[in-house]
Amino acid sequence: MMTGTEVSNPAAETPPAEKTGKSLSIDVSPKAVLAVARQLKKRGTPEASLRVGLRGGGCSGFTYVIEFHDGPPRPKDRVFDLTSADGSPVRVVVDPKSLLYLSGTLLDWEQTLLKQGFKFVNPHEKSGCGCGHSFSV
Repeated sequence: MMTGTEVSNPAAETPPAEKTGKSLSIDVSPKAVLAVARQLKKRGTPEASLRVGLRGGGCSGFTYVIEFHDGPPRPKDRVFDLTSADGSPVRVVVDPKSLLYLSGTLLDWEQTLLKQGFKFVNPHEKSGCGCGHSFSV
């Protein structure tokens, strides 16, 4: 929790993955892979990718980004080629800077009576905003 005039600068902090020295990767649950495959089919672009990442901003410092990417991966992107339960190929791409903060994260699909959507389970997330859309590491 911040007090007084203390200011947190996310860009100046050491990313969590650099502290451990471990290989950088994310996990995608089978439910999330299937949800991506279904959405790509619905869009009519089964060859597209799902791009996940972070942007600076929000109440707590970072917000998650999740969007469809119709072109080829960028040269420095980390590419995760997966297969859904129905056999459809799914590609998830993450830019290298975001991967530093997302390493070890599980991208899951959550479906309840009130809502459905992707959920990031990030072990580096220290606190979140009351709105549920931003967090800090």
